[in-house]
Amino acid sequence: MSAGEVSVECRIQDLDESKGNGTSDTLTEPNTSSSTNPPLKKSAKDFRFGKLIGEGSFSMVYLAKDIHSNKEYAIKVCEKRHILREKKQKAVMREKQILNILNNHPSPFFIKLYCTFQDTDRLYFVMNYAKHGELLPYIVKVGSFDEECTRFYTAEILLAIEHLHKLSIIHRDLKPENILLDENMHIQITDFGSAKVINAENNDASSNETSRKSSFVGTAQYVSPEMLSDKSASPSVDLWALGCIIYQMVSGLPPFRAANEYLIFQKITKLEYDFPDGFSSLAKDLVIKLLVLEPSQRLGFKDTIGYPSIRNHQFLSNIPWERLHECTPPRILPYLPGTSSNEELRSQYQVPDHLEPGLDDKQMTRLLGLALQEDEEEIISKPTRKSSILDIPPEEMAQRLEEQAKNNSWHKFVKGHLILKQGLVDKRKGLFARRRMLLLTTGPHLFYVDPQNLVLKGEIPWSPELRAEPKNFKIFFVHTPNRTYYLEDPEGFSLKWCRAIEEVRIATYAQSS
Repeated sequence: MSAGEVSVECRIQDLDESKGNGTSDTLTEPNTSSSTNPPLKKSAKDFRFGKLIGEGSFSMVYLAKDIHSNKEYAIKVCEKRHILREKKQKAVMREKQILNILNNHPSPFFIKLYCTFQDTDRLYFVMNYAKHGELLPYIVKVGSFDEECTRFYTAEILLAIEHLHKLSIIHRDLKPENILLDENMHIQITDFGSAKVINAENNDASSNETSRKSSFVGTAQYVSPEMLSDKSASPSVDLWALGCIIYQMVSGLPPFRAANEYLIFQKITKLEYDFPDGFSSLAKDLVIKLLVLEPSQRLGFKDTIGYPSIRNHQFLSNIPWERLHECTPPRILPYLPGTSSNEELRSQYQVPDHLEPGLDDKQMTRLLGLALQEDEEEIISKPTRKSSILDIPPEEMAQRLEEQAKNNSWHKFVKGHLILKQGLVDKRKGLFARRRMLLLTTGPHLFYVDPQNLVLKGEIPWSPELRAEPKNFKIFFVHTPNRTYYLEDPEGFSLKWCRAIEEVRIATYAQSS
């Protein structure tokens, strides 16, 4: 072992000093005698490490399986050298301390620490595996939550915050990425590296400053205004974060958004945000009462035990607080919130286990309750043969591409592919909408372009699982495995878009199979 390695061991060995209930082992030094409590000693060799399920500035989280019990765990692996380089020793110790406190005062809404151990180069935290991962991808996938889902998860997060604060713990980094979902879709809060134990001896001024700075990394949208000043953090920083999370679940995006962290911080300190059209009035009232610049004026600050003032808010009426963890969570399904000009739209669509190709006129007519008209406007670049929209002879393909390059201003965005259908749509994400030029091309591809700034913004990923679902004359959903896209054709030709997309999908994947 080199001198550097000895230094690493010596400087992190104090992590081994305390054992908490609920852990079968602690962070043991490599040179500790194996004769001491041998049944409790764990090492990396006791686990089969699988896929990476999370990562941080000095740690990786892996799905692992105990070779003795075959049980799955999430193991957080921290590189000692990175911990020392980033001066995160106290953050690691604090996280272990808080996880042990939570083990001693259990709640279903938190990740459980089973054991910890170390080797020469790394520290290992063995925790339960939250099967359904982070909350954030679910918000991204469906765009925004309906009111039932928002109420349910707001209530669970509030119960978790109550539990933490009763234990004199402030999380200080609450955000959808740190809220995991277990096998039953209940929340489990994780990542206590930026947390604070109120009045704890190891939280001096320097550690407060360090943890405050670390909480900015990747989480600027949820930082409370007092965390941006010299004011000490009180439990109400978590209530501010709750307000931000509620806003995001309802609308699809966090309330404070800008091009960089500095501009986000400016908006936070000025309380500069607004509510998009269609935002639930009851949820809006709760958010307004939580996103208050002065911590002492936030709803819940004056409560002494728990947060009855928040529980009693009308948005959270009829919540079965005492048995919430036993209730079945509402299903998170594609949902487009209503606005002043559109009613809310829902979808029960889920990718089936065995996909059958086809979405014929009869099926789509039934979905829409429409009668298809024979004189509908034809799709751009209608193929000369009726067998398939993609059944284009090579000579004709070359001719159309040549004409497109000369005459179609959108040609430069489609990477040399033939445009089969194009049109302006409003691309919705929750309650926010952006006007885009949608381009269905060979390949296949679904590009979308900012028509004002003439910038390619992205494309909808194709796969055999992609499905287009018409909701009315104007609005249609495009379902992909990881996200549902909500599109509105202002001209009222959503059915034609769905027919074209489905025809391309069938032709593409029927050929490949």
